[in-house]
Amino acid sequence: MPDIEFPTSAGSAPGYLAVPPAEHGPATIVLQEWWGLDEHIRSVCDRFASEGFFALAPDLYRGESTTQPSEAEQKMMALSMDQAEQDMRGAVEFLASQPGFEGPGVGAVGFCLGGGLSLWAAATCPQIAAAVTYYYVMPHGKPDFSNIKGPVLGHFGTADEFVSLKDAKTLETELRDAGVDVTFDKYTGAGHAFFNDTNRLGTYDAKAAQLSWERTISFLRAALGAPDPGAHR
Repeated sequence: MPDIEFPTSAGSAPGYLAVPPAEHGPATIVLQEWWGLDEHIRSVCDRFASEGFFALAPDLYRGESTTQPSEAEQKMMALSMDQAEQDMRGAVEFLASQPGFEGPGVGAVGFCLGGGLSLWAAATCPQIAAAVTYYYVMPHGKPDFSNIKGPVLGHFGTADEFVSLKDAKTLETELRDAGVDVTFDKYTGAGHAFFNDTNRLGTYDAKAAQLSWERTISFLRAALGAPDPGAHR
C-alpha cells in the first residue's frame, strides 16, 4: 500500500506509506527536501520499513516534484505552512491509528526543508515523541520550541554551504534554552544533503550517510520504545 490518501483536518492528503514486514512496530513521518516527494524520499521510507518502522511521507507539493534548484526554491517558498501543518498532523494521527502501531508516540524525520518541518511538527503535533533534523532549513519562521516534548537529534555537515556550523550552533542553543533534550552531530567534510544518495547536488557522502542513519535508527528505537531486532542474534 505505497501511495495512499490519509485524512487531515482540511479533508485528505496524499502520501507514501511503507509498512514493516511484521506489520507492527514504531512509526515515523518522513518529510521531504525542497525537491518534493521524489524517489529518494520514498526509498528512505522503504529503509525505515526494513528496520521495523511504519513510515509515511506526506506529499506536501501534491504530486509535484522537480530536479531544478530554482524551481525547488520557488515551491518551498510557496508552501503553505497551514497546509503543511495539517498534513503532518494528519500523517501522525494516521500512523498512530494503524492496528500494528506500537510505542508512546510517533517520530518525525526530515531533510533540508523537511529538517525544519520535523521540528515544526514536533512543536505542533502532541503525538510526536522524537524528532530528527538533517541540515535544518526553515524558510517560514519558526515554531515555539518550548512545545517540543521529546528529544531531538540533528545531523549537520561541516562543509554545508547552505547551513553553516554557526547556524547549527545557534539552533542547538535555541532548542536547549527552550528545554529540549537535543543532540547535534557534526560530520567532518560533509556538505549539504550529504544523505541523499541520488547525488543531485554532488554532495552525497556514503560514510556520513551511513553513520547518521545508524544514529537515527538507534535514537528513534530508544525514544519510541522499540527493541533492536538485531540484539538477540
